Amino acid sequence: MATDRSGMNAPTTGGRTGLAQGSVPLAVRMRPTSLDEVAGQQHLLGRGSPLVQLATGSRESPGGVSVILWGPPGTGKTTLAQAIARQSGREFVELSAVTAGVKDVREVMEKALTHRDLYGATTVLFLDEIHRFSKAQQDALLPGVENGWVILIAATTENPSFSVISPLLSRSLLLTLKPLTDADLGMLVDRAVEDARGLRGAVVLGDEARAAIIRLASGDARRALTALEAAAASAVAAQDDDEREAGTVPVVDADTVAAAVDRALLRYDRQGDEHYDVISAFIKSVRGSDVDAALHYLARMIEAGEDPRFIARRIIISASEDIGMADPQALPIAVAAAQAVQLIGMPEGRIPLAEAVVYLATAPKSNAAYNGVNQAVADVKAGRMGVVPNHLRDAHYAGAKRLGHGKGYVYSHDAEHGVATQQYLPDALDGTEYYTPTANGFEREIGPRLDRLRGIIRGD
Repeated sequence: MATDRSGMNAPTTGGRTGLAQGSVPLAVRMRPTSLDEVAGQQHLLGRGSPLVQLATGSRESPGGVSVILWGPPGTGKTTLAQAIARQSGREFVELSAVTAGVKDVREVMEKALTHRDLYGATTVLFLDEIHRFSKAQQDALLPGVENGWVILIAATTENPSFSVISPLLSRSLLLTLKPLTDADLGMLVDRAVEDARGLRGAVVLGDEARAAIIRLASGDARRALTALEAAAASAVAAQDDDEREAGTVPVVDADTVAAAVDRALLRYDRQGDEHYDVISAFIKSVRGSDVDAALHYLARMIEAGEDPRFIARRIIISASEDIGMADPQALPIAVAAAQAVQLIGMPEGRIPLAEAVVYLATAPKSNAAYNGVNQAVADVKAGRMGVVPNHLRDAHYAGAKRLGHGKGYVYSHDAEHGVATQQYLPDALDGTEYYTPTANGFEREIGPRLDRLRGIIRGD
């Protein structure tokens, strides 16, 4: 039996070790021991950055800046915290907001204060999922952070502006982590296949399988390494006795990955043609009121690992462009779906996305507001503007009245029905109509109302 770095026994498979090391998951075994091994997040790891300063400080170094790490799952929040602790040699305490309470926080603060006073040592407190802490629990962190008893590294997948109390935010740096790129994930996967902490060359990873794992991971390092570990175990289990005795190294191919993670490997490149084809079909299905097709393309994007924030943005655009004033509730529902995805994440985020898609696809359609603003922009770009009429100009500053600004303006609320007869457009555009409502949905009511309003304004 071989022994891994943590002293756990690792089973030998055909003379190869590393496929399974005790019960420690591959994603945990492959956590970096220093910031140099961290994949991605280079915008946070430049020379002299707060995280680098925390990592390069010594046990006796004076305090540092507390930070809040905000980013999607699997982007390295825990990894960064542990790499800082290992590299700096500082006292390191890890708490999870899922299981810790106020009592646990206070105990950490007391011990940190003792270590500082007796040994001059700085304590780093890593608090995972801080958004799960109540206000009272977060309040318990304040004395230690404010007085420098601890350097807090807090991690959250939710917007700290909504989930972290203001006093704690003001005493910490907010650092935003980005989803890992395909290149970052590829480097992690390759390292895990060969590294002594990982699979130690127990399998050969085919190019298509590698690409499939990266695609399925969708920027999540933990998901990539979990899929690799499952696929490697499947490849080894599929070997027959002769292959094992011959010492043949099992190959992980795309089919192995698909079987291991129990999902079809969709042909979908987030930077390629399929990305644009599917989102185009999605938008056109919503616009065409085919709710079933819209849900199908939504599902394809979700399962292929498309960024849910990108999907949410396209839904908001569709609500404004294709539905508009035919159903004024479409835009608030689309925005609410985007906010819900940001707050709860995936996979649950697919539910509000689907609700918004169903609403938009079945809503009455109008691009009148979209066409109207485009025509107005075209006039402005072409120089068809004219000057603002004198009676509409600002009359609040000294000398404005001498220039005639505001003279003759009719306050709308003083007129019958709250609508006054007066010119609003510049002379060059007087009488121009940009917005032409359709007879669909709510615009059936807007059309006649707009005719009456224009009639009063123009004195017809």
